[in-house]
Amino acid sequence: MHPNLRTLSDEYIKKETMSYPNKQILDTFTEETLPDLDVVTLGALELLGGAALPNIDTLLSKRTLVVGSGNAGVTGRIIFDGVKALHADEGTYKQILSTAKESLDSAVLISASGGKHAVEIAEELKRSGLMVHLMTTNSKAEAAVFVDKDRWYTFPKNREPYTYNTSTYMSMLLAKTGESPAAILAFLMEDTARRLPDTLGQYDAFYCIIPPEFAAMREMFTTKFDELFGAKVSGRVFTYEQTKHAKTVVPGDNECFISFGAENTTFGIPGCRVHVPLPREVGCVGMMAVAYYTIGQIQKQHPPYYRDNIQNYTREASKLFGSIITPVVE
Repeated sequence: MHPNLRTLSDEYIKKETMSYPNKQILDTFTEETLPDLDVVTLGALELLGGAALPNIDTLLSKRTLVVGSGNAGVTGRIIFDGVKALHADEGTYKQILSTAKESLDSAVLISASGGKHAVEIAEELKRSGLMVHLMTTNSKAEAAVFVDKDRWYTFPKNREPYTYNTSTYMSMLLAKTGESPAAILAFLMEDTARRLPDTLGQYDAFYCIIPPEFAAMREMFTTKFDELFGAKVSGRVFTYEQTKHAKTVVPGDNECFISFGAENTTFGIPGCRVHVPLPREVGCVGMMAVAYYTIGQIQKQHPPYYRDNIQNYTREASKLFGSIITPVVE
């Protein structure tokens, strides 16, 4: 735990988690009152503080093809880091099946919804003859018809705006790390919330510096900038060492540098730097929570770009995927 944060007592953790104020917001919001990412992050921690998670240990002992799109793919790379696994997305898994199937024992498909691309991927994986496992948060996942019931891992999730996928992948990561959601929640309230300035809305570009051990999560965080802001607010994410390599050749007067963990005293304009500490023994769930909460605060201090556009987007996405997609994922 960060030295500037007082020791969390059991009484404090209980007080902060038992009322579940953010989860209540998630249970009741409408398309007109879509919550920001910080609220969704706090609600995920409230949910997971007392949730039962599937045991995924047996999945980590096989020679596995792990398939996931977007942040599902990032989640898979983190969970299966250090074990015998090949990784693919919806565009590359067929190539791996054609060249490396004989060296594989099984396949793991990771999809929060278990729909869209996941259905055809699951069907193709089953056709290949591999033992197929599905990690999802949807108890009615369409892809599950191609998976034996005892190989179907359903994780808890909250009701969230479309694309947020916070409780979904956080619950999967938590099954790997075993971190304390209650302690992370308290850290956000006691430390992170007090450090983030109310001037984030004046920037239209953000550069996030993360610890090297979380380099695999870069895509997860840049995806959130893409989803919430599009071209309105840019977000770049690199480690400190990566930042040394020509990432700051062209300086931006309106770019805010946010350093997670170690303080940045080198890059960006001194007055445009924000330091966001991490818990001393942080894992990927803690890193995800602190970064998502911070991005949620950026979202709060800018116009509601996501809220103003998500209804039109989901109408078009429904046509694109041939299924009904709504701004609220129940």
